[in-house]
Formats: sequence, C-alpha cells, structure tokens
Amino acid sequence: MSVRPAWEVRENEDATRWFDVRLVFTDGAHVDALAVVAGGCVGVEDVRAQPALSVDDLAVLADWIEDSLAEACGAGAGAAPEGRGDQGRRARPAWPPGARGRWLVAQEYRAAQQEGADPVLAVMCATGHSRRTSLRLIGQARDAGLLTPRRARR
Repeated sequence: MSVRPAWEVRENEDATRWFDVRLVFTDGAHVDALAVVAGGCVGVEDVRAQPALSVDDLAVLADWIEDSLAEACGAGAGAAPEGRGDQGRRARPAWPPGARGRWLVAQEYRAAQQEGADPVLAVMCATGHSRRTSLRLIGQARDAGLLTPRRARR
C-alpha cells in the first residue's frame, strides 16, 4: 500500500488534506482511491479498482487504508487520523436513519453555511459518508422541506 499527499487547503488553523491511496494485492488486483482528511474525519471521494470491488469490499475500504492514512497525517501507526482517538476501527460514525437523520443533515448543512465553510464537506465529516452519498442525503433533506430548494423549478 502507498499513500501520497495530493494537495492541502488551509483556512486559519484548520486544514483539509487529500491523499492518493494505492493498494496492490498479490494476485495483481489493485485499488486507487482519493481520500480526504478534514476535521478529524476521513472520506473517500473516488475509488477505481481492477477488477471491480464488491459492495462488501467497498464497505471495508476505510479499514484497509485507515492505518496508512494515520501514518501519513503524522498520527503514527495504529492511531486514527487527526484525533479520532478511540473510535476504534469503525468505518463511520453511527448516523440515524430516516427523518431524524435528514434533520441532522440539514442542521450540519446550515451550520456550515453560517460559518462560511463547505456545507457538503461538513455533512461528509458528520456522517462519514462519501461525497456522493452526502449529496444524496442533502437532496433527501431538501425533498423533505428541511432545506431550501437548490434552484427554482420551471
């Protein structure tokens, strides 16, 4: 496995860092991923695999790259990136389903907007989901009337 810093964005004391992650298996299979570390949360923004990964393999991708990302962030082997501390090997925090989850997504989104931060990244960090899944959750919160519509419909 290799982890290389791709780029970093700093705002005041906070930093958002992206890493290129490559896993190569003995049978020749490989996985390339773009991981983002921000606010103590790890997200996977892009994954390419040869051969394609199963849904079960995607679910444990965070476990595969966790220690290497922690090392790249300077947290040391076996530690979670940027103070995630004793959450163990859990791939993402528990997030309530249904109406409660949509309400919490809307709260995170609006709080980030008020602070001038990226609301999608805030939802990604809060839920532990990828950008695509977070956008879907934000869309569900919009559909439920918890967020204003993105654009006027014709």
